[in-house]
Amino acid sequence: MAQILDPLPPDYQNGIVCCYVNATSKIQVVRISNIPNWHFERVVFPGQRLVFESMPQGLLEVHTGMMASAILSDKIPCITLRIDMELNSTEDEDPEMVETNTDKELVELQR
Repeated sequence: MAQILDPLPPDYQNGIVCCYVNATSKIQVVRISNIPNWHFERVVFPGQRLVFESMPQGLLEVHTGMMASAILSDKIPCITLRIDMELNSTEDEDPEMVETNTDKELVELQR
């Protein structure tokens, strides 16, 4: 579930939904600081998936934690982390369940 605690400022209309996965074994801090009047920062644990909203021009900075410090390990354009939130209802359904439901309907019609 997405927890958007810092929504985009109201004057930004073209937000995108993004997903970042910490594929390392270390704790990371990610932040977006290049969008005026908005700052986004989260801790991402190893293996955790972070879903967030940003502007297409946002730049996600990934800081990987060490013992008493964090090193800037990557800068990722948010547009490359974009996920498509529009789902077709037929894509959502399990094909086996669709066939099973159709078979049940045919059985009921035959009775």
